[in-house]
Amino acid sequence: MTKPPFTVSAKAVNLVAEIVEVLGAIRNIESSFRRVELRKENRIKTIQGSLAIENNSLSFDQITAILDGKRVLGAPHEILEVKNAIQAYELLLELNPYEEKDLLRAHSLMMNDLVSRSGKYRDSSVGVIAGKEVVHLAPPADRVSYLMSDLFEWLKSSEEHPLIKSCVFHYEFEFIHPFSDGNGRMGRFWQTVILKEWKSIFAWIPVEVLVKENQIAYYEALGSSDSDGSSTAFIEFMLELILRSIREIVASEKMAPKVNKKVSLKVSENQREILKAIKKNPFVSLEDLSEIVGIARKNVSANITKMKIAGLIRRVGARKSGYWEIVKRP
Repeated sequence: MTKPPFTVSAKAVNLVAEIVEVLGAIRNIESSFRRVELRKENRIKTIQGSLAIENNSLSFDQITAILDGKRVLGAPHEILEVKNAIQAYELLLELNPYEEKDLLRAHSLMMNDLVSRSGKYRDSSVGVIAGKEVVHLAPPADRVSYLMSDLFEWLKSSEEHPLIKSCVFHYEFEFIHPFSDGNGRMGRFWQTVILKEWKSIFAWIPVEVLVKENQIAYYEALGSSDSDGSSTAFIEFMLELILRSIREIVASEKMAPKVNKKVSLKVSENQREILKAIKKNPFVSLEDLSEIVGIARKNVSANITKMKIAGLIRRVGARKSGYWEIVKRP
């Protein structure tokens, strides 16, 4: 068994400590994650975020419709990607992060009918290409089985904190690039599998949303670790995203407006248009809503405030990186 090259920096130690501390606050709101609708919503955000990184263009509403068994117009391969991801994530809580066969099983579901070797390691050379440049040449195919077995042995035996192990595994997985396709989504997925084994709430925390929003930085962190010959930079980057994801959940719960049950709101035409736009894209900005509805930004803001007070919508996460949630239909 070979220990992957990395250093647990002072920054990483501090980030782990902060994550553990903020997770303590989440215990007070963890009952929220028992709500079926919230789990479903976060699962959809996770799938959309992870697949969007792989250039899947399906929207939140389209993925919701697929999950509900409805017909969706879209590219067949994108619809299949979503259906496969839904199956893989439904299996999330059953998967053992230390069993290589479970990884292969998950890849078989994730890439079913998308690649010829779903559930099997690649048998040819692969590289990561950016534009016309090869930015990463993966190890030879005949080394993949050994490298993955060795990585799983380290994962099982390492006494590092699960947060650190999950980041190291994610990076090493991407470095080995064990499959002919689907390595990105599987690397992110397996980090979640590792984390949910430590704290089950990670099964419902959509870290992939922040990865999507910081996609360039994500690839830069992978590239920096490649250049350094160590996953240290990637560990720090992913821990920062995990911390931000958890903080946004805590902030959204604390800042959720108190709904006055006596307040009723007669929904105006403009508010209906705002709700339609939010349903189509929960990440829509006030500026975009202003353009979509055809009213001034300050009027959009005023309408949103009224709908928040009436309990129709709420803001989840930070102002820049958060999203809108429709709490109830008017």
